[in-house]
Amino acid sequence: MAARAGVSTATVSNALNGTGRLSEATRQRVLAAARAVGYAPAGTARALSKGGTGVLGLTMTTYGDLPVPYMEIPYYAQLTLGAMAAAHERGHLLLVMPGSMSPRTWLTTPMDGVIHVGPRAEDPVRALLRQRGIPMISEGRPPQPRRCDAWVDADHETGLRLLLDHLEQSGARRVGLSLPLHDDTYPHLIAHAYRSWCDEHRVPALVEEYAALPDYFTAEQDAVARLLDREPRPDAVVGVYSDSGHHILAAARRRGLRVPRDLLVACVSEDPDYATTAPPVTTVSLRPDRVGAEAVDLLIAVINGRSGADRRRLVRPALIPRRSTRRAVRARNGVAERTPSDGPGGS
Repeated sequence: MAARAGVSTATVSNALNGTGRLSEATRQRVLAAARAVGYAPAGTARALSKGGTGVLGLTMTTYGDLPVPYMEIPYYAQLTLGAMAAAHERGHLLLVMPGSMSPRTWLTTPMDGVIHVGPRAEDPVRALLRQRGIPMISEGRPPQPRRCDAWVDADHETGLRLLLDHLEQSGARRVGLSLPLHDDTYPHLIAHAYRSWCDEHRVPALVEEYAALPDYFTAEQDAVARLLDREPRPDAVVGVYSDSGHHILAAARRRGLRVPRDLLVACVSEDPDYATTAPPVTTVSLRPDRVGAEAVDLLIAVINGRSGADRRRLVRPALIPRRSTRRAVRARNGVAERTPSDGPGGS
């Protein structure tokens, strides 16, 4: 395996055990070589020999008695699968813990460390896990960070700027933003990136906020309606939750607006359905599978006391351009012509 990866046996050991000072590129090359030869490290056995369990926990934040179907949301489903694959590659078990567990269960379930997904300002799960005294990292930046916190997050600011630059290149000059109000860091990072971009480009910041709980579906639909009823109306609208693109398309249809001729539409989402909507919607992928894998790598580094490990990691999002942000208008001799596919509510 060392020869296949072009590294020393010590480097292979460090990469598989989550120890040593290795670049991410080297670590990934060793893991790829391990997969190619079917090697499975005995991480569980090693953990047991050190008095551990060989089990990593993955938890989702809770919202009181409000049920959140995390596995029905593409981002969290892909995050979980990415973390599970990374844990298995390193010879660990990954225990995905439901939000309905009692405090006693949170405190007594055997595990060597925890990835806590979606930390909030008032987060009962995070408070309970801190009582455990075991290593914990966050998926997402904690709203009230401490110097010792370790976390992995998507680079939301870069992702939004990729999308806004794309919209500007597509001709948008008045980009509206549908923004949730929430006590995690995500909407605050989005709002700051959006307003900074608008200031730099000397364009108006058009924001409609809505309460993310308890019924964000209706609340966001109302926020998008307010954006589209403005005078002058935005020529593009961006949403930042998984269903936002569907809400924007529906609001455009109700007003007889053609997408993308009259309105450009985009959102931050992992939902594969956006490839087949009418028209297909441009999205920014936060690459949750990569976030999950990085979270496992960081947690193992913290458990093993790996020196030199970057305790705060950002994963770069990816822009996926589709029809909803391509103007369906051609200019001929200075006169705009409608393409044959233009129609109410679609391309």
